[in-house]
Amino acid sequence: MTTTTEPTLLQINTSLFAESGNSSALSERFVSEWRKRHPNGRVIVRDLSRNPVPHLDGARAAALFTPADQRTPEQNAVVAESDALIEELKSADVVVLGLPMYNFGVPSQLKSYLDHVARAGVTFRYTATGPEGLIGDRKLYVMAARGGIYKDLPADTQTGFVRTFFNFIGIRDVEFVYAEGLNLDAASKTRALEAAGEQIDRLAA
Repeated sequence: MTTTTEPTLLQINTSLFAESGNSSALSERFVSEWRKRHPNGRVIVRDLSRNPVPHLDGARAAALFTPADQRTPEQNAVVAESDALIEELKSADVVVLGLPMYNFGVPSQLKSYLDHVARAGVTFRYTATGPEGLIGDRKLYVMAARGGIYKDLPADTQTGFVRTFFNFIGIRDVEFVYAEGLNLDAASKTRALEAAGEQIDRLAA
């Protein structure tokens, strides 16, 4: 008898405004369309605003580098948190990342998340031919919401960073949906969100 496994989607929201943020609304639109096509699929929501991952400090970094048989109970707790984030990412067939731009960069809560996902020997390793990602490829959709216009300009520090990071851990199939000019005026915001929504509907089909 042939059995099929329903796919899993991981939704990562990083807006300070949680589900009210523009990037969160775009990622939610994708999830809604995805559910129509995968009614029995599993959706995991990782809201980094409501449940932030602590920023790395010396103690947390030391825990991630300490061999398992030498860790203190406190260090084991730090590593367990990192392991859970990594397993969550590995379990997903599709990842949707809501990405607002704050002061020309990614939200600090996203950086904290990525710092706990990047683990030598766990999510990547160095080889004689260069670094090798260990997560395994899957589709990553990035919903990039910006107040101004940055796409393809030097001020867009997000696109290259996000693509480079996920490529590094093995996720190479990355696609961006841009909604820009959201703070210019009401008409610009409406046009940008409508265009992004139409693109999302096509991608989720």
